[in-house]
Amino acid sequence: MKRNIFISGRPGIGKTTAVLRLSKLMLNIAGGFVTEEIREGGKRRGFTVRDLVTGAEGRLAHAAHESDHVVGRYRVDLESFEEVGVRALEDALQRDGLILVDEVGRMELFSLEFRRLFTECLDSDQPVVATIMLKQEPYADAIKRRDDVELVTIDLANRDTLPNKIQARLQALA
Repeated sequence: MKRNIFISGRPGIGKTTAVLRLSKLMLNIAGGFVTEEIREGGKRRGFTVRDLVTGAEGRLAHAAHESDHVVGRYRVDLESFEEVGVRALEDALQRDGLILVDEVGRMELFSLEFRRLFTECLDSDQPVVATIMLKQEPYADAIKRRDDVELVTIDLANRDTLPNKIQARLQALA
């Protein structure tokens, strides 16, 4: 059984919700982070990043942020992401348990420190559950091809049961 599980699926299908539900099911979480929408006036304006252990929160990207790192209409706040998201991974590697990451996507991949540290997480003895982008991207594609990675597609049919199935797989590894 593979130690690292990656959830992939179309935008809005429930990847973040699955990771949040899994974080509540698992007793031994070393750490990680989730990204969530920033809504202003009923419209999505950006994304936050939140440490699953400490609750620390920062801005991953925002339409009004000044940055050279752009994904669609959003400009990535690399400094804030590294303060919260990368620090969450550093802390998780110091603990024993599951590392959760939402997500390995274009915004996060602007950070070379995130790439280095996430690879270190995958190379560790700790299990990793992460959401990963569907689109092709060299770093993400290389991760998907690793021998220790299982890629799971989330869809309408399995999104409600997937967190419990992943929990059962992880408990079988322990």
